[in-house]
Amino acid sequence: MTPDEILFETEAAMEKGVEYMVHEFSAVRTGKASSALVENIDVEAYGASMKLKQLALISTPEPRLLLIQPFDASVTKDIERALKESKIGITPAVDGKLIRLPIPELSEERRKELVKTVRHMAEEARVRVRSSRRTGIDEIKKIEKSGAITEDERRDLEEEVQKLTDRFVREVDSHVETKEVDIMRV
Repeated sequence: MTPDEILFETEAAMEKGVEYMVHEFSAVRTGKASSALVENIDVEAYGASMKLKQLALISTPEPRLLLIQPFDASVTKDIERALKESKIGITPAVDGKLIRLPIPELSEERRKELVKTVRHMAEEARVRVRSSRRTGIDEIKKIEKSGAITEDERRDLEEEVQKLTDRFVREVDSHVETKEVDIMRV
């Protein structure tokens, strides 16, 4: 593996770690209706486990309301059951073929809990970034041992990996700050 390939793979791994965290953040309630809150809920339908977004159209007609329209009316009860069993803590209201999910106002205590959850997710992302750094540095040391690069080149490459790490950790911090502001906004 060449030094450029190592840097590229390390950067890609760090980027994936941050992207995963951002995806996880989308499922955290901020008091506003968002389809990301429910789209990945598993629903037992047609004898298999499927994601809600595969079974229904999810829309936000109002800032505090999610509207779920099943493609097939026969799965309405299955979707309702999955929503009740999920961890989102919102009771669905079935209206014929439609399912309404009113998003309640978040209490101050609940907002603080959500901020803690977001910070925990961010720390997991930082750990993934640091793990990618460790992997990259290990690869650099391997190619130094094989004689492909000198000790000075190894040191320079390690500095590049550290710069990547710092950049992605700052990006994680930036996302956390934005999400916290979203959650705490009344």
